[in-house]
Amino acid sequence: MTRSRTTQAAVLASVMMLAASPLGCASPAHHPAPSQAAPPVSTRPPDPSPKPVVLSIIGTSDLHGRVDRLPVLAGFMTNLRRARSQDGGVIIVDAGDMFQGTLESNLAEGAPVIDAYNSIGYAAASIGNHEFDYGPEGPRSTAKDAGDNPRGALAARARQARFPFLTANIVTAADHTPLALPSAPSTVVEVAGVRVGIIGVSSMETLRTTAAPNVADLQMLPLAPVIQQEAARLRNQQHAQVVVVAAHAGGACEKVDNPKDLSSCDNGEVLRVARELPGGTVDVIVGGHTHRAIAHEVNGIAVIQSWAQGRAFGRVDMTVEPGGRVVAKVIRAPHELCQGGDTQDACDPGQYEGAPVVPDASIAAAMQATIDRASEVRKQPLGVEVETAIGRQHRAESALGNLLTDLMLAARPGSDVAVINEGGIRADLPSGPLQYGSVYAVFPFDNRFAKARIKGAVLKRILAENASHEGGFLSISGVRATIRCGASGIEVDLRRANGKPIRDDDVLVLLASDFLATGGDVVFQAAGLTAADFELEQDPPIREELVNALRRRGGRLRAQDLMPAGKPRVVLPGPRPVVCAAAKR
Repeated sequence: MTRSRTTQAAVLASVMMLAASPLGCASPAHHPAPSQAAPPVSTRPPDPSPKPVVLSIIGTSDLHGRVDRLPVLAGFMTNLRRARSQDGGVIIVDAGDMFQGTLESNLAEGAPVIDAYNSIGYAAASIGNHEFDYGPEGPRSTAKDAGDNPRGALAARARQARFPFLTANIVTAADHTPLALPSAPSTVVEVAGVRVGIIGVSSMETLRTTAAPNVADLQMLPLAPVIQQEAARLRNQQHAQVVVVAAHAGGACEKVDNPKDLSSCDNGEVLRVARELPGGTVDVIVGGHTHRAIAHEVNGIAVIQSWAQGRAFGRVDMTVEPGGRVVAKVIRAPHELCQGGDTQDACDPGQYEGAPVVPDASIAAAMQATIDRASEVRKQPLGVEVETAIGRQHRAESALGNLLTDLMLAARPGSDVAVINEGGIRADLPSGPLQYGSVYAVFPFDNRFAKARIKGAVLKRILAENASHEGGFLSISGVRATIRCGASGIEVDLRRANGKPIRDDDVLVLLASDFLATGGDVVFQAAGLTAADFELEQDPPIREELVNALRRRGGRLRAQDLMPAGKPRVVLPGPRPVVCAAAKR
């Protein structure tokens, strides 16, 4: 999915660059000199022996532009640093997907997030798949001219940051050189006299879950071998005593109250990686990408992940003896930022470390102009009343997916079928008078339209491929599909909305997003389509055309009209993934 920036307005003010000590470093413990043969008499008590220190590792991920949460997070970190000031220090790392998702962030291509992270004092951040969404700096979401840098916006954020962007397993495909942003595979920070190495890695899904043109020259390396190699280098050459991994790769555990109990955890990517690493390779992994929670010990490694969009942060307290031996780890459940409410306008953080949490007023003030401008854009009325909330479903047909594909056809008359990946739908449509901001939250990406002429047989392969996997559902408009198990495996019957059958050799005009057309989710490629088969539009973004279609449509919207009970647009023989007996043989 490509980046999300409205073309309607520019940012009025950037966030102030606020200085803050990022590492909370304490002075190294004093080691007395060896005794002499005839020491002088002294009445001063001997220097105390060095004591163990406690390092609090804080992990965040998948903020997706929720800048309103950052003053609150800063307040929590102030309290924690105060608590650690006598016995250790605090290290804050982010596991990626920092920017994409809100008007406040996207209007300035993520700059407000980085300014706030600088002030909070992050030590490092890994690179997530949506970090590539913005493409070049400026209005284009992908490179068009020879001088365009397909990762120009990301490079600008990396230069702006007072902490390193890390990725050890994203390399150039041609020669396996590191990603040039600037970025690095890892970094070392010293906190309370302890040298801590931090490694950044990203999910193996990264290159197929962002705008393909922006990453066409890159390649992913397997996570576990890269982590093992980089951890060995940090310990042996950089003298790191503790190693932390910031991984934009995740998993999910339904229960997070007992770090030893893995019974509710899935076999997600970050959990598999933790199991693959030899004992003692790393101490902590901060995960992300799946928007779920983890607070567990896996193969001796503390693995934490804390949902998404500024909902919570993870924490591991490590006791480290002089010399660098870790003697204890306390893994805490994700701590939610808002204890007494969780809305865009209200957040009660409660108390933390024995004191009330006070949101950082300087960060809030610095981003207020950006928030005000975004609010003006968000409140623009569209002249539509949503009678009942219209919801999304990632892995199944949804009323919202049906609405968006209907609007796509309305925006581009002459197309026969429109498709959209449910993974690109990021929020439900609330009931009430419809405003621009609600549509933006639903579809924050700056995807452009892509159009291709295909045969009915190709569309059948696309839908069969989607039915046979459990990832994001492919919503459709203009056709109806019945999927069943036949003698040769999955079979698809296609009909137009009026009931007329679609034959294999019938030619259809397919309307989609450039994300899907250029390789996103690999759903089209599996059916034999390539980017060369599509005509790609440059402007405006699909979202703006959906808004225009809604304005023209007017009236009222009801979920039950978009997805009538018992009348799905895609009839499946059972839950996805569909596995047919013939296909098993």
